Formats: sequence, structure tokens, C-alpha cells
Amino acid sequence: MAWRKSRQTSTPTRRPARHGRHGREGRSPVVRPPLPPLETRAERFDLAVGTAAEFLRSAWPELRDVSFEVGDMPAASDEDGIPRWTTLAAEKRIILYRLPIERLSHLHRNDELHRRMMIESCVFRAAAEYLGRDPWDLGPERFRF
Repeated sequence: MAWRKSRQTSTPTRRPARHGRHGREGRSPVVRPPLPPLETRAERFDLAVGTAAEFLRSAWPELRDVSFEVGDMPAASDEDGIPRWTTLAAEKRIILYRLPIERLSHLHRNDELHRRMMIESCVFRAAAEYLGRDPWDLGPERFRF
């Protein structure tokens, strides 16, 4: 018995591209596709403090060795209420407390720009307290429009 090729003109059916060679769906990638980075309030706060601190360090040589740090809450409240920052001149540190600044500040308008301006103003006031100056003396050209 001789073997013959069949003369069918139909083309073989192809599986969809999502199936593997065994007919199963392909596995999902281990790493998801690149998504925009998630930005939390804490990260936005750190960015605002960092940019204001870099501006102050470049403008005032006295602040170049000062460490600007971010803390969540102060250890205790004082007679004036909950402090927004602590300046430690002996240790060359300025600690800004994120939660009191974010939650106890009264904003003129509740949007991203005004929140950032509030954070930067706290950085300026803390640096002015550290230097023993008026906050407006630290960056007068920054506030002229």
C-alpha cells in the first residue's frame, strides 16, 4: 500500500498568538509593564523640603553643613502646641515634622501649589530660626514677582 499525500487546498488553522505551543495561554511577565511611579504625600513632602533646602544651601554658606531631616511627628508638644520643626544648632540639624505641617496648616486654596508653598515656607522659617534671621531675608529675590 503506497502512501499518498492528500490534495486538500485548505490552509491549516492557526492558533491565536496568545497561545503557546501546547495550546495554553502564555504566562504573564514577572514584572508588569512600566507604570508611572506612584507618588505619595511623603515623597512629595520630601521633594519640596529637598528643593527648598538646596536653594538655601546655595544662597547661605552657613547652611551648607546643616542637615535638613524629615520626621513624622515630634516626640511631645510644647507650651505653644505641636511644633512644626526643631532646630538643633549644636548638632547642625533642622528637623521638619511632616504630619503637623500637612494637617495643621491652613491653606488659602487646597491644591498642590499651595501645599508646596506651605512646606517651603516652613523650611524657610526653620532655617531663619536656625540662623537667627527673618525668613524674608533668606531669599528676597525668590518672592519678587
